[in-house]
Amino acid sequence: MNALNDQYDTALLSRLGSASRATADDYLKAAHLTLDALAARPGLLDGIALKRNPGGYARNLVYGDDDISVWAMVWDVGARTSIHDHHCSCCFAVLKGTVGESRFAAIDARRAVLKSTATRGPGYVACMLPTGPNLHQMANLGAEEAISLHIYGFDHRQHANSIDREYELAAL
Repeated sequence: MNALNDQYDTALLSRLGSASRATADDYLKAAHLTLDALAARPGLLDGIALKRNPGGYARNLVYGDDDISVWAMVWDVGARTSIHDHHCSCCFAVLKGTVGESRFAAIDARRAVLKSTATRGPGYVACMLPTGPNLHQMANLGAEEAISLHIYGFDHRQHANSIDREYELAAL
């Protein structure tokens, strides 16, 4: 599946799919470089009819192969994910707007406590493996729509999404 219009972008993502079979460190470095390159491309998502979800966020598959899936997330003002971790690698870049990322620590199989919160702007890139554990929550903290690009280490035809487990904020 490929909604991206540029052959360079497609070739870049195809190489990243191959790199996903390398060591974890090598893959994360390659994913970071790939997202840096994609985030720097003006008009990367031009010509793609991105879905929106008023009051929430919408996931838009823009590229997928046997090894990776790439999603453009469109965040309405105030939209947020659940507190969650992933069954695969998770890398993202902010393309537009302001996205908050809160990190958590699990205290049991269902509850987590807040560790940190950061504001991410255009050009910010992060990559993580599922072995962290890497519990986080993302939210549009800005006054306008935000868009982020996510690369997950899974075949979109095999899994509905990248979330392994969802957590509730622990009341301590």
